[in-house]
Amino acid sequence: MEKTKFNQPFIIGITLVSAMGGLLFGYDWVVIGGAKPFYERFFDISTSPYLQGWAMSSALIGCLIGAMASGYLTDRYGRKRPLIGAAALFTIAAIGTGAANTFTLFILFRLIGGLGIGLASALSPMYIAEISPAHMRGRLVSINQLTIVIGILGAQIINYLIADKVLENDSSKVILESWNGQTGWRWMFWAGTAPALLFFILSFFIPESPRYLGKRGKWIEALQILEKIGGNDYAVREEKEISATLHETGSKIDWKMLTSKKARPVLVLGIVLAVIQQWCGINVIFNYAEEIFTSAGYSVGDMLFNIVITGTVNLIFTILAMRMVDSWGRRKLMLLGFSGLAVIYFILGACYYFKLQGLAILIIVMVAIATYAMTLAPITWVVLSEIFPNSIRGAAMAIATTSLWIACFVLTYTFPMLNRLLHASGTFWLYGLICLAGFLFIFKKLPETKGKSLEEIEIQIFN
Repeated sequence: MEKTKFNQPFIIGITLVSAMGGLLFGYDWVVIGGAKPFYERFFDISTSPYLQGWAMSSALIGCLIGAMASGYLTDRYGRKRPLIGAAALFTIAAIGTGAANTFTLFILFRLIGGLGIGLASALSPMYIAEISPAHMRGRLVSINQLTIVIGILGAQIINYLIADKVLENDSSKVILESWNGQTGWRWMFWAGTAPALLFFILSFFIPESPRYLGKRGKWIEALQILEKIGGNDYAVREEKEISATLHETGSKIDWKMLTSKKARPVLVLGIVLAVIQQWCGINVIFNYAEEIFTSAGYSVGDMLFNIVITGTVNLIFTILAMRMVDSWGRRKLMLLGFSGLAVIYFILGACYYFKLQGLAILIIVMVAIATYAMTLAPITWVVLSEIFPNSIRGAAMAIATTSLWIACFVLTYTFPMLNRLLHASGTFWLYGLICLAGFLFIFKKLPETKGKSLEEIEIQIFN
């Protein structure tokens, strides 16, 4: 492995194209948070927590459908063509959401965008894992998380730049009658059209996953791609390992194996990892930044600026995670993430309980985002992309990703109600308890996978 000369420009190039799914995922996921003060006034839903929750969480229905469909699509059509489809969905959603003049149309295009997110969230990390050499797989899969974070920061910056100084007056009437309230929020969504179109075009030029091709018996094409990645010796070695893991199951998904007693522990591991990564609560900071920061005494204008600061912190610590994932390992970083967030949430809940406001809340939120960005955010996707066997990876990844989006829907939809019932303090204390449970689960169940090929991991976990 050490003597193999890898074609890094080729590997990084196709990784970056695939990871554009993460970029659109991050942008589409977070842009709604900055548009929230405006479209809520435009559609007259600012006094209904149920419609607010539906507006924020509706895309998750699309995510669920996209994630569930990804298993069938990847088994039937490979990794490349569904990625192209996801790019097309992102493009349609960016244009349509911004053009919506009724709440129903707004929800419809959010659902379409959710389909793209659901597909990309499963496909991009899986594709990258399948084309990556073992010793750099953690860093390469983390590029997908990096592009998610760049998409998040891009949405935050665009939201802040589009929002003008009318926000100095936060009354609903002033906001509704402003350019922001009528048109500005639309450009927040329309700005995602350019990267979506670029992703759509570039996706036609990436190769199919060699592991999918091998699974379909197309070894000549698979070997050509593997050879381009690492040369002839690497291609032959990888072909032998891939072929060995597919020998017993053949080229199609063995649904009996997927539901078998043998597969159950690794499938449960993937599902629980996906769920607790969402229920750790960090996404509410992005999706409900208005409530969190205004509860801490900030105006809507200050809130948008603070979101840009938190997005910058998110980016910096994601880059740090990329340097650590293949040296520290997956298990240690996930344990650090859950324990750190538990402590931070208990402190944050206490700040809200004792009515501390201003800078203290902003600092604690930044520490929480830094901890998440360095640990759970990228590492969960790395682990999910590598723990499932070759023969059932597409379907198992679809199940885990669907579970993630179900958990995310529950988190996003229930936050306004939890915030009203338990107040901010009790809500974050609840998230802290969930993080403690996550720590215990990781400590007992997750093995270390750094530096191993996908086939070695399969032998370690699945057999």
